[in-house]
Amino acid sequence: MAKCEQCGKTTQFGQNRPWSKKATKRKFKPNLQQVTVYEDGKKVRKTLCTRCIRTLTKV
Repeated sequence: MAKCEQCGKTTQFGQNRPWSKKATKRKFKPNLQQVTVYEDGKKVRKTLCTRCIRTLTKV
């Protein structure tokens, strides 16, 4: 499932709204990346959203 392991961000649902105002359903998918992270001195592969990757590099 498309879910960030750090923050829990998942797919959100909404509607396309063109000029005619005819609403059709759509999905907003998070930008998930496979990243190798050090956790307790060990390498761990995690699926993280890009927002979480940015905050990890700051710390």
